Amino acid sequence: MKKGLLLGIALAVAMLMAFSLAQAKTRFVTIGTGGITGVYYPTGRAIAKMLNKRKKEYGIRATVESTGGSVFNVNAVMNGDLEFGIVQSDRQYQAINGLAEWKTKGPQKDLRSIFAIHPEALTLIVAADSGIKDIRDLKGKKVNIGNPGSGTRQPAIDALEAAGINYKKDLQAESIKASEAPSLLQDGLIDAFFYVVGHPNGAIKEATSGARKVRFATITGMEKLLATHPYYAKTVISIAMYPGVQNDKDVETIGSKATLITSAKVPDDVVYAITKEVFDNFEEFKKLHPAYATLTKENMLEGLSAPIHPGAMKYYKEVGLIK
Repeated sequence: MKKGLLLGIALAVAMLMAFSLAQAKTRFVTIGTGGITGVYYPTGRAIAKMLNKRKKEYGIRATVESTGGSVFNVNAVMNGDLEFGIVQSDRQYQAINGLAEWKTKGPQKDLRSIFAIHPEALTLIVAADSGIKDIRDLKGKKVNIGNPGSGTRQPAIDALEAAGINYKKDLQAESIKASEAPSLLQDGLIDAFFYVVGHPNGAIKEATSGARKVRFATITGMEKLLATHPYYAKTVISIAMYPGVQNDKDVETIGSKATLITSAKVPDDVVYAITKEVFDNFEEFKKLHPAYATLTKENMLEGLSAPIHPGAMKYYKEVGLIK
């Protein structure tokens, strides 16, 4: 009886040790995204899901964290609090060059890019009864330009300045999260809000389906801004994605790209694994969200300001995407 009990205990201890060893070998990585109503969060989940399908092979388990957005993600990756982050291409450019929020900290030299994802439009949603049709009509209006540290705030300020509007003097500017703005617009507390996002988007669907009628305002005449800020480009918002919006044709604006970034300190094999899973399952990845409809493997390597991580570069060279 004692021998049987001892054998059982020995087996249990052995199993526990084996389990602990397996857990010790598993490396955990986290992908920083954005608000759960945006495209960043489902994008991060899609990437994590692909990687986790092969967790036994790679010994890597990925999780996703909803965060404050681009600036937070860059800083968290640089601090080692996150292994990966989804950030706008303009924020990637500013971080690697020590601009905007990184003027004091200086260039983020350990920042590394992996690939670009979907295009993101600087979207200006306005109340139809406000009389706003273009960004230049915002003077004197109550406008949410985005919370500090978000990926919306700086592009909104850049576009306003290019349109000859000083957001501190010419607007009643609010600084709340874009995800909270639809309810404020519907309640009549603001006239308009900016949101840099891939389309379609849940928060904008909320804004365009309420009792108060809304429209997209155009953001045009940005040629000088585009010439001095290479990470921006002209883009168009398709109104077909939002049946309730009060526009009769697609809307001209500018935008950037969402990009996946990491740190030079993240091991090459981890970055290689995440890159391989997305590109080897490219058609499956494209089907996961309407915002990915225009993706090609080639344009996923465009809009990257930081050096490509060696782990990603290894894959791109193997498959001939980079010679």
